[in-house]
Amino acid sequence: MANLSDIREHMKVVGADGAAVGTVDRVEGDRIKLTKDSSGEGSHEGHHHYLPGGLVADIEGDTVRLSADAATAAELFEQEEDGSPTT
Repeated sequence: MANLSDIREHMKVVGADGAAVGTVDRVEGDRIKLTKDSSGEGSHEGHHHYLPGGLVADIEGDTVRLSADAATAAELFEQEEDGSPTT
């Protein structure tokens, strides 16, 4: 597993399928905080979402690759600030 301390601001986050998930704002504890502009549409727009650090499979240059594909990561694993699911 990749080390969360190697994740930096503005890195791209992609799913195992290579599809974009978002952009890193920063790491907070054991979660990746995504930038507001990568947090979806509708009620999800304009605020930060988080991904569990355990989803990180690898760090390749300026890209964080997840162990789940992008759709699964967004649908099942993205969290609000309080840890509740985004769905």
